[in-house]
Amino acid sequence: MPQSTEDETIPLEGLDAEAEIRVDEWGIPHIRAGSDHDLFLAQGFNAARDRLWQLDLWRKRGLGLLAADFGPGYLAQDHAARHFLYRGDMGPEWRAYADDTEAICTAFAAGVNAYIGLCESEPERLPPEFSLFGTKPQPWQPEDVLRIRSHALTRNGVSEILRANVMALADAETDLLRFEIDPPVEPKLAEGLSFEDIPLDAIRLFKLATATVTFEKARLAAPLEEAWRWSEVTDLGEIVQRSAEEGSNNWAVHGSRTETGRPILASDPHRAHAVPSLRYLVHLEAPGINVIGTGEPSAPGVSIGHNERTAFGLTIFGADQEDVYVYETSPDDPDLYRYGNGWERIDRDRQRFLVKGHSDQHLTLSFTRHGPVLNEDRSRHRVVAMRTVWHLPGSAAYLGSLAYMRSRSTTAFAETLGHWGTPSVNHVSADVDGHIGWFTAGFTPVRRNWHGLLPVPGDGRHEWDGFLAPEELPRSFDPEAGFVASANEMNLPPERTGPSIGHEWAEVSRARRIKSVLAADRSHSLSASMALQTDVFSRPAAIVTALVAGLAGQGALDEVTAEAARLFAGWDHRLTVDSAPAALFEVWWMKHLRPGIAARFAPDAKVRQLLLPGDFDRFLFLLEVPEPHWSLAERDALILATLADGFGDCLRRLGDDPDRWRWGDLHRALFQHAANGAKPSADSAWNVGPLPVGGSRSTPMHAAYRLGDFNVNAGASVRLVMDVGAWDNSVCVNTPGQSGDPRSPHYADLAAPWARGDYVPLLFSRDRVDAATRRRIRLIPSSPSGATKP
Repeated sequence: MPQSTEDETIPLEGLDAEAEIRVDEWGIPHIRAGSDHDLFLAQGFNAARDRLWQLDLWRKRGLGLLAADFGPGYLAQDHAARHFLYRGDMGPEWRAYADDTEAICTAFAAGVNAYIGLCESEPERLPPEFSLFGTKPQPWQPEDVLRIRSHALTRNGVSEILRANVMALADAETDLLRFEIDPPVEPKLAEGLSFEDIPLDAIRLFKLATATVTFEKARLAAPLEEAWRWSEVTDLGEIVQRSAEEGSNNWAVHGSRTETGRPILASDPHRAHAVPSLRYLVHLEAPGINVIGTGEPSAPGVSIGHNERTAFGLTIFGADQEDVYVYETSPDDPDLYRYGNGWERIDRDRQRFLVKGHSDQHLTLSFTRHGPVLNEDRSRHRVVAMRTVWHLPGSAAYLGSLAYMRSRSTTAFAETLGHWGTPSVNHVSADVDGHIGWFTAGFTPVRRNWHGLLPVPGDGRHEWDGFLAPEELPRSFDPEAGFVASANEMNLPPERTGPSIGHEWAEVSRARRIKSVLAADRSHSLSASMALQTDVFSRPAAIVTALVAGLAGQGALDEVTAEAARLFAGWDHRLTVDSAPAALFEVWWMKHLRPGIAARFAPDAKVRQLLLPGDFDRFLFLLEVPEPHWSLAERDALILATLADGFGDCLRRLGDDPDRWRWGDLHRALFQHAANGAKPSADSAWNVGPLPVGGSRSTPMHAAYRLGDFNVNAGASVRLVMDVGAWDNSVCVNTPGQSGDPRSPHYADLAAPWARGDYVPLLFSRDRVDAATRRRIRLIPSSPSGATKP
């Protein structure tokens, strides 16, 4: 018996003709309209229907409007956020993406506002978070979709400041424990600068501008005089770790290497976990457009998915899109900084900030010609500022997808990438004609006389000389290998010459595993791609436990380490939920061996704090090839001492029977609602989990965790595997659910399948969508009059 469908009719202001939203049994909306205008109006309306609290909070965070709702504890974050808004002319900005960007964003914002209006007439539709905080959603302007930049993933301004501070306390080789440099170059401080010119405090403004919103009770109750106490995001180690955990996997396999003869494309972007999810699955259909996939709910269109002919996915590519500048200021006037043969004046922009319960506050934003001022030291006559592509037209995150999501082929897809500014990414694409491709994209500054690894003088000697053209960035079309893949690794061609693109990349473990599996698979399938996305093989475990086996063969183990070696013997190095050796390895590796290596090569505790979480490839290199960096005897002694400590740690955490240890008893995903801290301590109904999860940050199924409690805090926000041309075979999973409303049945229904490595259908054809429809929302043109329910 077919399941019944819930029907609802809603008059929608601004709609030209009838449209509909069909929500399938997994919470995925399929939106159909008669024109592009109506389609994107309905997309904005639907995004607000499922994610209004999230949309409203993201907008207020990005525009620096939090204090008006939540009080003085949010004033410093507002002040920071406004430094990184797009401040240029809107004309070039609208034209930087697709030709119809302004019309699309105007319709999308109108749709969001239409749902806000519906909530005003029917307050029961308003998500419960608004009642908790006593706030209201605010209307959107079309420009709001574009002007907020601080959720994009760009690099490496913070790293430049950290490197300078590590080198000030130690040296450049020590800093390789934090981030290896590839292609290798020697970082040198530019003439005229000293490390004292680059304080660690200079990272504070940027970190605060890009931070998520938290709701500690003390912060919500903070008086105005304590507003600036809430300007630290967290301790330095956690901040550096968070940025290091964000990545993605993707691949496209040519039909000559699949069991069906059709290409397969897979993409699973990794980000910090949240509830609601960062991503939102949606299907958009109107004359001339039929596209399904995922994007961020605050933006129109789809950035990962497929249309009728072409599939596409993305991962972060390590292009360096930021630089930090240090300026000499005039002893006579701190507002003047040296540039060229003269002086330029710092742009001081005084702005009004509304603060709940208080009179308006007026704060100053400061900018040099290159960008926001991060730090001023008037005693030393120095100013530090950041230059980032964010301030350029065309740098709204992911919005370049408006140009490519309608591409009819992989070749046409590649031709649109001049419209892609941020973040810098590895795109993969496949089409129904059988072609596949890998194309890197993103604004990549040309640096003629430096590598972008350390701050440089802002006096005009270190200027960007334009950007690399899309065709100057690495790409590959129908390669001989029969597949393309990326996982944020260093993937610049070895023969490449020319200006630096970037020197900081993710650990290579995920990429090596993915490429080795694909290279060995001559008849790839959808199920094989699903298995690879959820693969928990650990390269660090394979390398390090082999060293333990070698020591065991030499008779070097005592009773405790011999018991540890017994657990590792015969292990397949997969970090499954029910694995005892996985639990031992991760506790030992992350809590004992890795910190032990760091202490050996960075004895200063202050330096080690700057290195967190560390470059795993560097640590593994030092273990595999110890000399000349340290002796073989030193390495072996550290392995044995820390292995004994790790074994004892597991006894305390997991009990006295090692064969009953389970990685999933430690490694669990808990999706905490942002408002959790503001609710009564016993009320955790809006949280999802905890759920046992396999993997680690080094496995293709990326599952990074907090060192303090092993709780998973980053990984795949959404997974898609697409059968190119037989689209209804495609699968996906979001987490923890499609809806951001805790009252919705789709708030957490996908969390358990996601944790198990399961998928749900990503249906595309009308017949299959209609059969799976569980809720139909009929939108009809109207003046604002509220909804009509049967």
